[in-house]
Amino acid sequence: MDNEETSVPGVSFVIPVLNEVDYIEKAIATVLGQDYPGDKELVLALAPSTDGTTELVERLAKKDPRIRTVNNPGADIPAGLNLAIRASTNPIVVRVDAHSELEPGYTAAAVATLQRTGAANVGGVMFARGVTPFQSSVARAYNSPFGLGGARYHGGAKEGPAESAYLGVFRREALEKAGLFDETIRRGEDWELNLRIRWGGGVVWFDPELKVTYWPRENWAKLVRQFFATGVWRAELVRRIKGRNPWRFYAPPLLVLALIASVVVGVLQLTGVLHGRLGLAASVVYLAPILYLALVIWVALTQDAVKPWRDRWLFLIVLPTMHISWGTGFLLGLIRGAGNTNDTSRTAT
Repeated sequence: MDNEETSVPGVSFVIPVLNEVDYIEKAIATVLGQDYPGDKELVLALAPSTDGTTELVERLAKKDPRIRTVNNPGADIPAGLNLAIRASTNPIVVRVDAHSELEPGYTAAAVATLQRTGAANVGGVMFARGVTPFQSSVARAYNSPFGLGGARYHGGAKEGPAESAYLGVFRREALEKAGLFDETIRRGEDWELNLRIRWGGGVVWFDPELKVTYWPRENWAKLVRQFFATGVWRAELVRRIKGRNPWRFYAPPLLVLALIASVVVGVLQLTGVLHGRLGLAASVVYLAPILYLALVIWVALTQDAVKPWRDRWLFLIVLPTMHISWGTGFLLGLIRGAGNTNDTSRTAT
């Protein structure tokens, strides 16, 4: 190892993996292709996949000594991340998603930002992309401020301290001080970990120059399951950490409540239970769904105007699917807690 390599800290990349045969080889290639002069290692936490992912990763590991694996029999993401982190050795830990691809200069830029700012964790912009028309519409929703609530890492924000970070490039000592990921949280684990880092005096830093490609779920059923589970676990975090949750997390459940109220009022009006002035006054509940529908249509037709009409109509399905699935999960999670709810969109089918 030459002097240039020893002047920068070594980096450990960690990836939890379950049923990602279509994505994991590219994700690994972008990790190993990082233009970074320091020591690099990659540790993958392999859950029991059923689509050939494990066999593919094992073949790649035999060809490159920088790739190591650990078993994650429970398949939960936080547990897999902790297993990979504990098995890694370098002072900088870079979280990578199996559905993500890193730009060649991502690691070097992120480490430079860590050193320049003194932050505990640095993250950048999640740039979603799609191959099929449906996946492209989901990516459009991810990239829109109306899709996921305008979090910093979905773009448009200036560099500076942040609430959370997409994926994350961590100082190992900050991770260890915070106690790593909470393995009792199956979704929203990044936000919760970054909250503990900030409670401990660490800084979470957003750098818009750092960009990561993310490939969303490929079909409607997987999208519903993913966002429902995410909503459930967000509600669980609200139950555990009262008063620390941004207002934007309450918008989807309020939408779902407005839709339920509209259905109930509509049935009562049609059956004659609500009539006269009382029935007219109750019609105010239709206002929120009407405004929401108008907003979705406006976003679909005006943002990314170069998109073909087929993509715009798909967006009219995708955006409400994300919001209603998330909001429904949130309400159920708020009532009964997350329990054993898991993200079944990670299954092979």
